Amino acid sequence: MSKRTADEDSAGPLKGRSRPDAMDIDDDKTNEMGEFEDEFEDEFESEDEIIEAGVDGRPDAEREAEEGAMELDNPQGTFIVGRTKLEPGQTLSPDPTTYRMLHNLSTPWPCLSFDIIRDGLGDNRSVYPMTMYTVAGTQAENSKASDNSLMVMKLSALSKMQGGDDNDSSDGEDDDEDSDPLLEHKSIPLNSTTNRIRAHQVPATGASQTPTTLTATMTESTNPLYTIRTHKSEGYAVDWSTLHPQGKLLTGDNDGLIYVTTRTDGGGFVTDTRPFTGHTSSVEELQWSPSEASVFASASSDGTIRIWDLRSKTHKPALSMQVSNVDVNVMSWSRQTTHLLASGDDAGVWGVWDLRQWKSGGKPTPIASFDYHKEQITSVEWHPTDDSIVAVSAGDNTVTIWDLAVELDDEESKDTGGVADVPPQLLFVHYQNLAKEVHWHPQIPGVLSATGEEFSVFRTISV
Repeated sequence: MSKRTADEDSAGPLKGRSRPDAMDIDDDKTNEMGEFEDEFEDEFESEDEIIEAGVDGRPDAEREAEEGAMELDNPQGTFIVGRTKLEPGQTLSPDPTTYRMLHNLSTPWPCLSFDIIRDGLGDNRSVYPMTMYTVAGTQAENSKASDNSLMVMKLSALSKMQGGDDNDSSDGEDDDEDSDPLLEHKSIPLNSTTNRIRAHQVPATGASQTPTTLTATMTESTNPLYTIRTHKSEGYAVDWSTLHPQGKLLTGDNDGLIYVTTRTDGGGFVTDTRPFTGHTSSVEELQWSPSEASVFASASSDGTIRIWDLRSKTHKPALSMQVSNVDVNVMSWSRQTTHLLASGDDAGVWGVWDLRQWKSGGKPTPIASFDYHKEQITSVEWHPTDDSIVAVSAGDNTVTIWDLAVELDDEESKDTGGVADVPPQLLFVHYQNLAKEVHWHPQIPGVLSATGEEFSVFRTISV
């Protein structure tokens, strides 16, 4: 990864599985001064006799210096999103000058998990207003479980902020920066909350055909294409392999078991009934290797990350590493630098691991570790094209963006602006109530989507 100094950049409860209250449903959306005479000028023989006194009788410069020192000595006086508690009646409002784009959209019920669907509108696009597609599963109240659904959503008219970055393109006069975003959706009824959802596109077989999008959910649904019946407990871990175009799926459950399901050439599905075993507690996350078709990683509430190979006849892990003393909730495998793996745990700590340093029987040391968040990490994801940028969401109602290329000299403070425990690698903090998941859009550079009480689609000035 390329390295930059700290001066170059500046920072602008999933685990409880609790269900928030239902949201409101919006059916429509989605002089120049002249000279003056000093009447006291004759009372002073020279300017040297004039003393500038502030409100407390001291020179302003002396007082301001003392106040500045007090602020540095009292970091608790600095408001930090996600840490500082709001007073009754207080609310947070985003600073529009720090966003290139920011939209919040409501769904009938909040969503615990979602995924972005690739579309045919082109890659590396930057023209406003923007359009994107997502799929999500709702989490209705327990008493209204029948209201749950799988939602395929089209978000359009996503305009840039007024006075946005001139580097961003717009569609001429047709771009109405004040227009409201539109949310259109189709729903498939479900019988329960969706714990995790992931989409996979099967390439089209002909020029006149469109790709087939498959969606896997850890839930009970109505009339699915295929149901994996090998799991005997619920789960949260699910991942499609990008190296198996026709579709190969990993699923993990609360019993610590992992199963592999393969889509056949005829369009059917086959699940290997022999589980991969080794975890002593629930499987929280699964990630296929982006470079080796038979290799995957798992993270568990037993505090370990394990590396597996499908070719193993024993279905046991090839490598097991104790990376935390608490639950490891989430994980992301870098697609740009494939020996880097990021993980986040229940204590609010997230870190980056170099898999080349992992040896059987050894104790792993992260190449980067941050305990900025004070609640559980609920999502972590590498930027799709920049191996130094990571997005993280946490139970402290925040989504943060980090730049791992920022390095410190030995003499430099590990704090930012004199505020303790705010590392210089922290680029941006976005407030997201009940933040659950965050994903980079693979076709629109720098655009993030996050789910919580609402859906947020945004791009900051820092990325």
